[in-house]
Amino acid sequence: MSINAMTADFLRSAYGGESMAHMRYLVWAEHAAKNNFPNICRLYKAIAYAEQVHAHNHFKVLKDETGGFKVEAGGEFGLQSVAENLAWAIEGEMGEVEQMYPVYYNAAEFQGEKEAMRSFHYALEAEKIHARMFTEAREMALQKKDLPIDNQKIYICPVCGFTHIGEHPDPCPVCKVKSSMFVAF
Repeated sequence: MSINAMTADFLRSAYGGESMAHMRYLVWAEHAAKNNFPNICRLYKAIAYAEQVHAHNHFKVLKDETGGFKVEAGGEFGLQSVAENLAWAIEGEMGEVEQMYPVYYNAAEFQGEKEAMRSFHYALEAEKIHARMFTEAREMALQKKDLPIDNQKIYICPVCGFTHIGEHPDPCPVCKVKSSMFVAF
């Protein structure tokens, strides 16, 4: 069954943005590690995985939309200090939280695209958490300190991208999957 053209465009754009965020966070993770911020590195790697989950979800909704498409998606670029990179990560996450995903969700809802609504909802809820986590990491980096999470794992829900540091809830508060499925970083 074909998806409404506008919702399909939004899904492709979100897929592109999440794919770029995934790779950008891996680059910034490597940079954080080289600059003696191993926990910020781990945070980036975990959230990169969550962005991959979002891209995968968007792609799956587009399963019947075949062919080549030009995809336009925004993304932050640059490789500067760990704190500056985190500022760009926050900016990207907040753009998704305040602008992109609410609009995409509302359009999908208006067009009755339930799978797209679910995919956009999952991403929106996780991006709120990512913005908060990156903000906390930046506050530490500005003080030339790493995140104080040496003995804690970062958990990612493989279904919705929910992200949590430390003892995780069961089930996932967003998609209700059992926490035994979570991926640990």
